[in-house]
Amino acid sequence: MKAERMSTNADEIREAVREGYTRVAERASSCCGASSRESEIGRKIGYSDDELAAVPQGANLGVGCGNPTAIDSLRAGEIVVDLGSGAGMDAFLAARQVGPTGHVIGVDMTDAMLEKARENARKAGVSNVEFRKGHIENLPIEDESVDVIISNCVINLSPAKDEVYREAYRVLRPGGRLMVSDIVLERPLPPEIVRSVDAYVGCVGGASLRADYLETIRRAGFSRVEIQSEGRFADILSPDDPQMAQVVNESGLTVDQVREAAESVTSLHILAAK
Repeated sequence: MKAERMSTNADEIREAVREGYTRVAERASSCCGASSRESEIGRKIGYSDDELAAVPQGANLGVGCGNPTAIDSLRAGEIVVDLGSGAGMDAFLAARQVGPTGHVIGVDMTDAMLEKARENARKAGVSNVEFRKGHIENLPIEDESVDVIISNCVINLSPAKDEVYREAYRVLRPGGRLMVSDIVLERPLPPEIVRSVDAYVGCVGGASLRADYLETIRRAGFSRVEIQSEGRFADILSPDDPQMAQVVNESGLTVDQVREAAESVTSLHILAAK
């Protein structure tokens, strides 16, 4: 039986994303740490073995499309904000780089993720990171108060990407940097996938065309918007990916048709400046 179609209402989209990532957090809470699959995905999208070993157990959920902390160097003493921080993986890596004189703020709207991230920080004894509840379209952060914004495959989930980038610009200090890994489209997706809740939650259904996405960043005021590297999203997928099975079930398409659609999806690793 096919699942309910993805809404076009912004609040309903956010609720669907919240429910989807609550399930991810709860599923991870029943495990004893990163599985081999999660570590394999981490290596594929740009994390080193040292980085995978450095984060607290339970921080690596095997989601994401890149390593935003590797896009540019973070400096000791910097204040960093992680948009859609999840269980805290990138926030913890950033905290390690900025050191005890720096500070990292993770922002997430999902209670289960915030609870997991805070527990991970407590267990690992990481004191220079905090996690705040909020929407990335309306950040709970003061104007011009941070040095760097990072995000990993989250902004594509927002129904208001222009607001996300305007908020990022607002909270960054002059000269501040944006380091984002995210998903874009090279061509439109089949409508069956666009309407799939699981495709949306899986970072595909809500993605924008490449040119539109980059223009959104520039329109928010950012200069020097540079693509540092890019990769094929299809390379991250595995044949037994449960998300893939759900998208096939919801869309009514075949596995081959869904895989063909995935070939039009690219992960970009973007550096921009205020």
